[in-house]
This record gives sequence, C-alpha cells and structure tokens, in this order.
Amino acid sequence: QVQLVESGGGLVQAGGSLRLSCVASGRTFSTYAMGWFRQAPGKEREIVAGINWIGGSTLYLDSVKGRFTISRDNAKNTVYLQMNSLKPEDTAVYYCAATSGIIKRTPTAYDYWGQGTQVTVST
Repeated sequence: QVQLVESGGGLVQAGGSLRLSCVASGRTFSTYAMGWFRQAPGKEREIVAGINWIGGSTLYLDSVKGRFTISRDNAKNTVYLQMNSLKPEDTAVYYCAATSGIIKRTPTAYDYWGQGTQVTVST
C-alpha cells in the first residue's frame, strides 16, 4: 500500500506564494512519476505539474508555466510544488498522485492519491 500526504495549502492574497509538499511512504518510488493535480468546484480534475523520478523530466499546465515549479527530493520521498504569483483562478483543492512509469496527464492513469490540500487565493 502507498500513502501520500500533502501539506502546505492555505489562504493567500493574489500575487503571493505557497509551497506544497507531498511525502510518499510504503513503497519504493524509484520507478514512479509524481503529479500535482487540482480540482475547483464544478470543474474537472486537471494536472498542474508532473515530474519523473528518474531523469527529472517535467510537464506543466500551460496556465501555470513560469509561475509554478515542481521538484523532488528522492532521499526524502518528497515532491514539492512551488507556486508563485498566485491568481484567484488557482483556487482549488490540490492533490498529489503517483503513477508507474513516466508522467501522464490523465488522472485515471494515476494509481495513488493523497487526501488533498485546499489552496485559496483572494483578490
């Protein structure tokens, strides 16, 4: 069994920053890719950023490119999402997820999910 635990969400003003963390436990993650997804009320879950554990290749949602940065610390089994220049439209529940192999954009391709952390950006 795999457990993913997110932290770092909260309320921030537009233009501010937050850093989300996701700690993985229970399995060896050397072959897993990690993704950060978000879901706003009434909207579908979408990938925000993803990173391969091997090689460090990344992908980003177009609307967050240049503002968000995904990174990982393999020794700590932790993946981070640094979010800068936050906008009200970034408000959502953010989820960490793991998938075998390489990063993918489709939520259904991910095997393990965290419980989510709320990010609220005020005007």
